[in-house]
Amino acid sequence: MNRPLPLSDQANQRLHRVIPGGAHTYAKGQDQYPDDLAPVISHGLAGHVWDVDGNEYIEYGSGLRAVSLGHAHPRVLDAVRTEIAKGANFVRPSIIEAEAAERFLAAVPTADMVKFAKNGSDATTAAVRLARAVTGRPLVAICGDHAFFSTDDWFIGTTPMAAGIPRETTDLTISFPYGDLAATEEILRNHDVACLILEAATRQEPPAGYLAGLRELCDRYGCLLVFDEMITGFRWSESGAQGLYGVTPDLSTFGKALGNGFAVSALAGKREYMELGGLRDHRERVFLLSTTHGAETHCLAAAIAVFDTYTEEGITDRLHALGDRLAAGVREVAAGAGVGDHVLVRGKASNLVFATLDEKFEPSQPYRTLFLRELISGGVIGPSFVVSSGLTETDIDKTIDVVSRACTTYRKALDLADPSQWTGGRPVKPVFRRYA
Repeated sequence: MNRPLPLSDQANQRLHRVIPGGAHTYAKGQDQYPDDLAPVISHGLAGHVWDVDGNEYIEYGSGLRAVSLGHAHPRVLDAVRTEIAKGANFVRPSIIEAEAAERFLAAVPTADMVKFAKNGSDATTAAVRLARAVTGRPLVAICGDHAFFSTDDWFIGTTPMAAGIPRETTDLTISFPYGDLAATEEILRNHDVACLILEAATRQEPPAGYLAGLRELCDRYGCLLVFDEMITGFRWSESGAQGLYGVTPDLSTFGKALGNGFAVSALAGKREYMELGGLRDHRERVFLLSTTHGAETHCLAAAIAVFDTYTEEGITDRLHALGDRLAAGVREVAAGAGVGDHVLVRGKASNLVFATLDEKFEPSQPYRTLFLRELISGGVIGPSFVVSSGLTETDIDKTIDVVSRACTTYRKALDLADPSQWTGGRPVKPVFRRYA
């Protein structure tokens, strides 16, 4: 039975009247959820959220992977309250900027320097600008198998939502396939590339020797290797994917879990490159990152609290354990309902996503809609199965029960080869599309 959401429906109308798309992140849009079943959130605590109608949900996705410790984490909130009482922003750097940078570099020892900002796009775009300045080359190579790198023109121009971006800008970005060193070398051989930018790992482990092979190719062809650690940072390990796999990039970018919901991101890298954006280098300066709010004291305090909590409480191990429990349970109930080849759980245990396949084993937005509707109706919300450490084993077990019921409905839809009577209206839509 669907949950009635009259207040959420009203709130969605309010949001659309004053905010383009009704949300400040496309991935949180109403179109990403079933018709008339897009809750508007009132508040959250640990691994749960409540909507404005008063319904409680077990939450996955955790603020698009930004809240790895769970909502309103007491240690983070205490640090934020203490620091913000001293003032948030000054005309000169605050001492906490040095403290946060030192703590970050202790956690990510493969980097020599770090500069903080507010969102991931700022950091990745700064990395691209720096790579172009270092190499004198305009062309950027992105991993074409990875979903998102920046809201800025150099990346968005490569997506179906390219309106407003000059073709000349888009032509400066090319793509390479993940896991294929030969294809990547062919690109580097035929183009003067400033950098390769990619996530070190996503839903699959990097093939043996792949990341080290990229490192060698970049060295051979004189381009920089940039790891986008927005997701892998503080989920794969406390030092990110580069720490786990033992391959050091020239530059790397962090965010999301770094502040447990507070706005902080980071560009980190080798001193010889980072100093181009500083005051101690004789070479031509790079306007690297200069943001009024980039080093707000309370957000840096949140980051320090995150470092401490991860280290002292073994958060990465907990995320992996919770994810393993969830993945095993979902696979078991999906197989039991006869949809084990249609409802799939993929990815690293700390970063699980689900795939919904139709009767022809093709990815299906209508079946995704059915699945999401069944989850929300059962008190589980999320665009993925990405866990936070705020979840409990009991939360995981309840989620598996809800998934079990959803899989029973899924089987019925497959038998009819028609999920429409369970979608409740239009199917959910992909984020990147040319028209509404």
